[in-house]
Amino acid sequence: MLDWTDKHCRYFLRLMSKHALLYTEMVTTGAIIYGKGDYLSFNEAEHPVALQLGGSDPADMTRCAVRAQEYGYDEVNINVGCPSDRVKNGMFGACLMAQPQTVAACVKAMQASVDIPVTVKCRIGIDDMDEDADFENFINIVASSGCHTFIVHARKAWLQGLSPKENREVPPLNYERVYRIKRAFPELSISINGGVKTFDQAKMHLEQVDGVMVGREVYANPYMMASVDKTLFNVSSTTLSRDQIVLAMQDYITQVADTGFRPWHAARHMLGLYQGQPGGKMWRRYLSQNGTGKQAQPDVLIRGLEVVQQAREDMKVRGLA
Repeated sequence: MLDWTDKHCRYFLRLMSKHALLYTEMVTTGAIIYGKGDYLSFNEAEHPVALQLGGSDPADMTRCAVRAQEYGYDEVNINVGCPSDRVKNGMFGACLMAQPQTVAACVKAMQASVDIPVTVKCRIGIDDMDEDADFENFINIVASSGCHTFIVHARKAWLQGLSPKENREVPPLNYERVYRIKRAFPELSISINGGVKTFDQAKMHLEQVDGVMVGREVYANPYMMASVDKTLFNVSSTTLSRDQIVLAMQDYITQVADTGFRPWHAARHMLGLYQGQPGGKMWRRYLSQNGTGKQAQPDVLIRGLEVVQQAREDMKVRGLA
């Protein structure tokens, strides 16, 4: 998710699940090849982690895939789902649903140069290309180039008339189309994305497809990740409490040596950590008011935790907890 799942966010999420595959925000080939910053750096603790790549030129895509493998990424994922205007104008994202041969050429060139998986994240259709036959044609052409894994956002994208935000909400979800594509291509790994908010919903989808991607719900309520390993992977592991995660992230903040890094760059991803918990609103408010600006507190997480703990004590005194 662009501007959301940066390396600080992924480190935070990895504290709660050891097995969920994490995806970077989309990074364009131009940024990687010509940008001044290091857009591929990540913390080793993030594994398994996939680079989501935006582009359409096979040579540039291959160059970036090779670099991603050198960095140690576990997967390179081609974004064929983002509907924003700047993505469309750059000839990548959802507009490539209309150009399956281009996507196939990228996959083929990339796979010839790297050993890590090359996967595709796409929509079920765009604009007037909104029939099962259109979607099946796209999957068939790209799969024929050697792509075996597709992550499908179960909404079409309107590239004319809807904003990126509206494209995440207005087009209706069509899970059945994703289920049908799995039945049509049983040899492929098909994961579903869009509108998933609970583990019960995820389990329902897993009866039809191979995987489930969750984005906005995890960002809004990140502690649901603490149940992923046990609930979906059937793996028992030590689960950190919310308070322990705060302490771990405060340690992380003190260790980050990136030029220009500020505590807010990590804290902003943690606003929903106490979602639905005593003191949750005060936690969010405290971080928002004290984590930003020139006078931001370097120990803002610890101070915010104290606010939450005080709220708990107050509730106990009043007999509410």
